[in-house]
Amino acid sequence: MGYIEDLRGIVGHRPLIFVGSVTIIVDELGRLLLQQRKFPLGSWGITGGLMELGESTEDVAKREAFEETGLIVDKLNLINVYSGSQNYIKAENGDEFYVVTVAYYSDAFEGELRVDEAESIKFEFFYPDGLPKNIVKSHKIILDEFLSKHYKKKITT
Repeated sequence: MGYIEDLRGIVGHRPLIFVGSVTIIVDELGRLLLQQRKFPLGSWGITGGLMELGESTEDVAKREAFEETGLIVDKLNLINVYSGSQNYIKAENGDEFYVVTVAYYSDAFEGELRVDEAESIKFEFFYPDGLPKNIVKSHKIILDEFLSKHYKKKITT
């Protein structure tokens, strides 16, 4: 069991504060990698997850990207830190928590894309003007900020 599972064993479903990281991965064509998730079923989101003991937010971002996609992410660029009451989550099992999310983007990655079938249905790269409609609400906010402040359209010949 991991840190969060151990902690839940002590406190039950009570609201907790967790720190997590997400990473928008951008390919050489300027497309964004999104994960079609099993929870909530069929929704789309950014790779990421919650911090384990001793990790930095950068460690979390890189670990989660690798675990979920098989890709090794190198250089991370900060988008923003998101927190507050809008980041409240009540899981299907009754666990309640608030997440402080540190969002990054990277166009420096290597490896072969694979699907972690425990969490994902599939992965797909999307151009910004063709993003799916059913994106996780908190991830849509991050994507919108990334596209308005950090995204540089790739020019292809």
